[in-house]
Amino acid sequence: MRESIRKFLVTTGGILGTLLVAVVAFTNLSPQLGGTPTRYEKEAFAKSGHYKDGEFVNLLPTEVMTGGSTVGVMWNFIFHKAPDVAPPGPLPQQPLDSLAITQKTPEMVRVTWFGHSASLLEIAGQNILLDPMLSVKMGPVGWATPRRYNREVAITPEKLPYIAAVLISHDHYDHLDYETIEKIKDRVGQFYVPLGIGPHLRAWGVPRAHITEMSWGDSVHLPNLMLHCTPSRHFSGRGLTNRNSTLWCSWVIKGAAKRVFYTGDGGYGPHFAAIGRQHGPFDLALVECGQYNAGWANIHMRPEQSVQAARDVRAALMLPVHWGAFSESLHPWNEPVKRVTAEAVRLGQPIVTPQLGQPVTLGAALPQARWWE
Repeated sequence: MRESIRKFLVTTGGILGTLLVAVVAFTNLSPQLGGTPTRYEKEAFAKSGHYKDGEFVNLLPTEVMTGGSTVGVMWNFIFHKAPDVAPPGPLPQQPLDSLAITQKTPEMVRVTWFGHSASLLEIAGQNILLDPMLSVKMGPVGWATPRRYNREVAITPEKLPYIAAVLISHDHYDHLDYETIEKIKDRVGQFYVPLGIGPHLRAWGVPRAHITEMSWGDSVHLPNLMLHCTPSRHFSGRGLTNRNSTLWCSWVIKGAAKRVFYTGDGGYGPHFAAIGRQHGPFDLALVECGQYNAGWANIHMRPEQSVQAARDVRAALMLPVHWGAFSESLHPWNEPVKRVTAEAVRLGQPIVTPQLGQPVTLGAALPQARWWE
C-alpha cells in the first residue's frame, strides 16, 4: 500500500513538474510577456520617488497576500469556490454599433462598459479607451486562466473607430491585453501608460512616439482635455520574475465642463480622498468592484469600500467595474454588484449598472434594470 502511494506521489509530482516547466518555458517565449525596461529606463524610474530596490512601491506599505499563502489560495480556488462563481450562461449584452460611436457632440459625455474594466469613454468629442481587454481568452496560457463569460464582446477591436487615447492602469493580463493592442494599435493616436509599460508596447510594434509613460502626478494635454496620472494601491507584473517592474495608477480625465475618474485596480486608501480634494468633484467615477478576497484584501476593494472610494473622490455618479466578465476570485459572479448597490443605497451614492455594451450618457436617463438578478 505504501509503495503504491509512493509511486502515485512520484508520478503526480513528475507530471506537475513537467507541466510547470512547460508553462514557464512557453510563457517566457510568448510575445504576451511583453518587453523589459532598459538599464537607463530603470535609472529614470528611480527619480520618480516610487521605485526602490528595483521595484515600484505603493504610497502605503502594502502586502499582496494577506491572511494566507499562495498555496492556500490555490487550494481554495480548486476546492472551495462558490458554486455560482460563474453565471450559468452568457450575460445580457447590447451590441455596440461603430457608427453610433462617431455620432457625438463635443458637450456629450458617454461611457460604454464592455465587462471587467474595459470601457469606452467619449468626452470632448474624442474616444478614450480604458484598459481595453477585449479578448475572450486571457494571457499566454488560455486554458489555465479565467474565460470570459460571453464568447464575444459588444464590439470587436477591429470595428472600433479611431481612438484618440488608450489609458492603461497597469500591466496585468486582464487590463493590458496583447491581442487587443495588436488589433487597434494602428488606429490609436497615443497610448498613455504608467512607467515601465512602454517596453511592452514597443515589443508589440507600437512606435515609441505613440507612447507616453507617466508617473503619479504627471499631466498631459489633449485637445480640450487634460489627463492626470494619479496613484492607486496595487502591484504589477506579467511573468514569474518581474513583479512590480512597472507602475500602476488611476486616471483623471478633465474636459472643459465634465470630469471623469477611473480607479484602475487597487485596495482602499487615503489616496482617494486626496484625489477628490485635488481634482474633484467628478461627474462620473468608474470604480473597481469585484475579484476581492480576504487573501488579498490590500490590493482589491470590497464592494463597500468601492462605494466609499466614490464618496471620497466626490463622484456625482458611480459605475462599478472589474466584474461581469471573468471570475478571478471565489465569490459568486454577481455578489459584487449586489453588495455595491446595497451600500450605495445606504450611503446615498448615485450608481448606474448598465448591461454589457449599454451606453450611459450623462444628463440622460440612466439604465435602471437589475439585470444581474
